[in-house]
Amino acid sequence: MVMAMLMGRLEAYRRTKLYDLLAAAPIIVFFAYSVAQMLPSLAQRLALLMMFVRTDPSVLPPSLVFRSVAELATLLFFALSIVLYAVRCVPQRSAAGFYPRFAAVVGTFSSLGFVLLPARELSSALYQVSLLLLIAGTALAIWALLVLGRSISLLPQARRLVTTGPYALVRHPLYLGEMVAVAGIALQHFSAWALLLLALGWALQLQRMKYEERVLSQSFPEYEDYMARTAA
Repeated sequence: MVMAMLMGRLEAYRRTKLYDLLAAAPIIVFFAYSVAQMLPSLAQRLALLMMFVRTDPSVLPPSLVFRSVAELATLLFFALSIVLYAVRCVPQRSAAGFYPRFAAVVGTFSSLGFVLLPARELSSALYQVSLLLLIAGTALAIWALLVLGRSISLLPQARRLVTTGPYALVRHPLYLGEMVAVAGIALQHFSAWALLLLALGWALQLQRMKYEERVLSQSFPEYEDYMARTAA
């Protein structure tokens, strides 16, 4: 009886905003740390960019512009994520078991493995392609975040059903944006290991989508109709 009461209270506590905020704390700290790490180098890059603009814009390197835009977009993505994870809704349902959580976490953060790989010397054109992939993917992810709002989640969970904006075009625009951005990063470290890491991240993201769709279908009966009319 006592054990049943304790389990009931624990389950009730898990449905509170305080518990959800504590669960989100590690990723909030990670994004905050990433923002702090990015700011000094970004400030230097923007100062260099402004120097070119004030002196002779005609010799402004395109790669400097694209790199600055990519870092600004990434910074905005991190800052927006911090806010949304802090104010998000309490989940109605979560995927059960270890593997759905493993796929979500490792699929999301596998891109950190690229920092362990050496950067490759790319031609100017290829380097700009990698930056454009990073910019395009991050821009799509930011758009998805803005529409997703308080329904954001790292793990496969159902908070609120969102089917507008980019979600009217594809079912997982946030993950698609992340995958495109990571492809841009992988290109800068192009090697067999980079391709393997990219493939691993993409495969786990696809698994993450599958478990998330299962949870959403269980929570929102209208999700089946949404899946039928919207591409994955």
